[in-house]
Amino acid sequence: MTWDHLPENPLDRPMWYALGGPQAALDVGQGPLRRIDPAYGPFAGCAPGHEQALATLVADGGEVWLVEPDEVAPPSGMRLVRSAPLLQMIADGEPEPYAPEADILPLGEADVAEMTELALATEPGPWGPSTWRYGQFYGIRIDGRLAAMAGERMRPAPGLAEVSGVCTWPEFRGQGLAARLIRRVMAEQRARGDVPYLHSYAGNAGAIRLYESLGFRARRTMVATILGKAE
Repeated sequence: MTWDHLPENPLDRPMWYALGGPQAALDVGQGPLRRIDPAYGPFAGCAPGHEQALATLVADGGEVWLVEPDEVAPPSGMRLVRSAPLLQMIADGEPEPYAPEADILPLGEADVAEMTELALATEPGPWGPSTWRYGQFYGIRIDGRLAAMAGERMRPAPGLAEVSGVCTWPEFRGQGLAARLIRRVMAEQRARGDVPYLHSYAGNAGAIRLYESLGFRARRTMVATILGKAE
């Protein structure tokens, strides 16, 4: 699948294209800025050459995250909190057959407290009160406790969907729960006609091996830049 009508591949700037396209309803930015509703997370993007406008997003404190091909230099009034190299991966090959598993359950509003506790403890990425609303999340319970979950996040163009929010409590790791949940999320995305993609911290070799075993391949390097108000 190609997006030749666009000036660049939307995967190169997933947040910018998501908020200008399939998830535009979540955009609360103005002018050259695109900023997702903060309840969903701290992500934003800006038109090239308008980086100074990012400072308005942290005027009252807080952080803003940008996922771009290169680190974004902090404009006047902002500081670099941290940056993290990422590996963007995509599963655009022939999918393997998938058979639903009875113990993989859809998660919803009744599960939000447990989802939030798990996400904040294991830090799969930014988590806000509405992050679970990006798309369908799935979980596995062990003895009634939410042991692991996975869901989705950015849709930068029709036909693309990000796997995200993959996390497992430490005491339940090593049982293959994450792999099973990712397969479930991917199956739903493909059923809609979407190609799954994701981001991994570049130094997380174990996670990258897992994603490769599930059919993902490295597409390109990216950087998560976290900016805050200058001190």
